[in-house]
Amino acid sequence: MAKDKKVAIVTGSATGLGAAAAKMLAEQGWAVVINYTKSKAEAEATEAECRKLGGDTLLVQADVADDADCRRLVQATIDKWGRVDGLINNAGISKFNGHANLDGVNKDDFVRIYTVNVIGAYQMTRAVTPHMKKQGKGSVVNISSVAGVMGIGSSIPYAASKGALNTMTLSLARALGPEIRVNAVCPGFIQSRWLREGLGETTYENVKKQQEETTPLKHAGTPEDMAEVAVWFITGASNVTGEILISDAGMHLGGSPLKAR
Repeated sequence: MAKDKKVAIVTGSATGLGAAAAKMLAEQGWAVVINYTKSKAEAEATEAECRKLGGDTLLVQADVADDADCRRLVQATIDKWGRVDGLINNAGISKFNGHANLDGVNKDDFVRIYTVNVIGAYQMTRAVTPHMKKQGKGSVVNISSVAGVMGIGSSIPYAASKGALNTMTLSLARALGPEIRVNAVCPGFIQSRWLREGLGETTYENVKKQQEETTPLKHAGTPEDMAEVAVWFITGASNVTGEILISDAGMHLGGSPLKAR
């Protein structure tokens, strides 16, 4: 494989947003690293789809919470292609718990969620930095959440972790320029198995209906909607860094504006 082929690592790319982003990159001719922690069969299916779309692929099991795994994942990429041009830090976890139920989460929940959602993204970014710096160019995209902007979402630890990820995005954008751009995408509601299982069927359908009826765009987001933004940050957006972009069909705007009489 030619060493000048552009290469992206997408963490947590067996399913959902990560898988959608990997397939979009493959369709654009990028080589893609598919990463998973436990979902091997689904990761293999995503890899097969990427290959059908014309992308060269590498499948690597690694837990981003483990720094050694992060370094191994990046080194496997370098060993195969000699470069890494893009990183999408998509791997993330949560615990579904109502925000008013303060006893429903504890220190261990905060540490576990923070370790994956924030430290994992930091470790992956640190691992790719010397290679991107050497190339003179690279792009990192952190998949955050509107929860980190609005203090909503599946649980307080999750929202807090995404708020920290947003702040870290700003810090890294300053620290890693001019060679490396660092941006974040903040999805709102995403039609996904993960959210359906976490919320339960009835709540999930109610929230989806609310999105379709009350947001300015009257739309319940899909993994492809969110992946489109992440891929744009990787493949385009050459003059953009330190941006935290919300993709939620306008849900964060709140109620409908007053209509002219």
